[in-house]
Amino acid sequence: MKKILLVITVLAISFSSISCKEKASKDKKTEKQEKTFTVDANKSEVNWTAFKTTDKVPVKGKFTKLNIKNSTPGKTFAESLNGTEFSIPVSSLFTNNPDRDHKLKTLFFGVMKNTELLSGTIHIDTPQSGYVDFSMNGIIEKLPFSYSTNEKSLQIKTIMDTNSWQAQAAIESINKACYELHKGADGVSKTWSDVAIDISVFFN
Repeated sequence: MKKILLVITVLAISFSSISCKEKASKDKKTEKQEKTFTVDANKSEVNWTAFKTTDKVPVKGKFTKLNIKNSTPGKTFAESLNGTEFSIPVSSLFTNNPDRDHKLKTLFFGVMKNTELLSGTIHIDTPQSGYVDFSMNGIIEKLPFSYSTNEKSLQIKTIMDTNSWQAQAAIESINKACYELHKGADGVSKTWSDVAIDISVFFN
């Protein structure tokens, strides 16, 4: 009888141990599955490259402030970014050249309508592409982009044609103010309407 009780006790302990291990394993799997990401606006970077002269000489800059709204937790970077609303204060424009910064703020963006903030909503279409409903100069247009991811961030790249936002007057204004500076070896002064945008989105 004692032997039978001993066997039953050992079996009970064994089953209990197995059950606990299985539960612990399930808990770990659940923990991994529930890991989510949200956009970190403070770490994210908005860089741009404009072009001057007929040789298309690059002029690089960035916006140092990014505001995020309606960013929901996602299981992936792309899922977290999808549907995110953002705004960028034009006052945060920075090119490491105070005179250029002032001209761009007053004689480019200042010529447009309602450009205290640039804003939009991000939409992810595929594992490599999406678009932004981008608002500038009082106009909302789709801005397609491609993206890639690494362990820490999601990289967005696009070329924006400012003509789609009817910014011709702003282009003419900045070209007039920078006429000599935007003149190339051929003697022609030119400011291009297309701007390359490179954004690094980081997550919590």
